[in-house]
Amino acid sequence: SLLAINGHPGIVVPAGYDEKGFPFGICFGGLQGYEPRLIEMAYSFEQATKVRRPPVKQQAP
Repeated sequence: SLLAINGHPGIVVPAGYDEKGFPFGICFGGLQGYEPRLIEMAYSFEQATKVRRPPVKQQAP
């Protein structure tokens, strides 16, 4: 929210899973006009870590 308040771009990408399997992410932020570089950084991070997993469908009760 700090980035948004000041009008700066930000992007969140998957960063891992906690001990219960809940996903968490990392936020990259930059200055105004920095969007193309943020997208490059986020994509590179995702390719390097390979932590993204497809969601698991849960059974209806």
